[in-house]
Amino acid sequence: MRRGILSMKKNTTRQMLIIVDDNDVPTGQYEDKGECHFGDGIHHRAFVVLLENFKGEVLLQLRKHVRWDKYWDLTAISHVLHFRPDHNESYQEAALRSLKEEMGITNVTIKKIGGFNYFAKYHSHCENEYCAVLIGIYNGKIAPNTDVIYEYKWMPKNAFINDVEQFPEKYTPWAVEGVKILDQNSEIKDQKQDQK
Repeated sequence: MRRGILSMKKNTTRQMLIIVDDNDVPTGQYEDKGECHFGDGIHHRAFVVLLENFKGEVLLQLRKHVRWDKYWDLTAISHVLHFRPDHNESYQEAALRSLKEEMGITNVTIKKIGGFNYFAKYHSHCENEYCAVLIGIYNGKIAPNTDVIYEYKWMPKNAFINDVEQFPEKYTPWAVEGVKILDQNSEIKDQKQDQK
């Protein structure tokens, strides 16, 4: 049973997440980030961003967080937020916010290439999400936020996909699931050709 789902009318300054069904359709309900990740959680909207450069390398981070600390992850990871009284972030807005906060990256065009539902436990916490997979091209400077990232690296895309398949225990569960979509999609290559 879901605990304490908040309506739009309740006043709070906490970070509020968007509750969605398995098809990423909002239910009209919103919940505090902590509640969404406790116990079995509450199914909410999230996303991952993977940036690629013109060399065919993808940008990865070593995550510094209460959940899945010291696991390798995609470029930026977060939730699409609900801002009161009447605004939900778009995926583009949320991705740009996260890229700036985590990597100091701005001015990137992001495309959604798919999504997946997953559930993963981490001690008393969990992830219970519809997770969109977003991609973009980036060749500029990086200024990582050391409060949330231990280190970052560029890695050839095919080597990254192979590494996740061979050593999934090194990566966050959403990175492992996201790679399945990346491996089936040629959108990054198409996008790279468009920007030459």
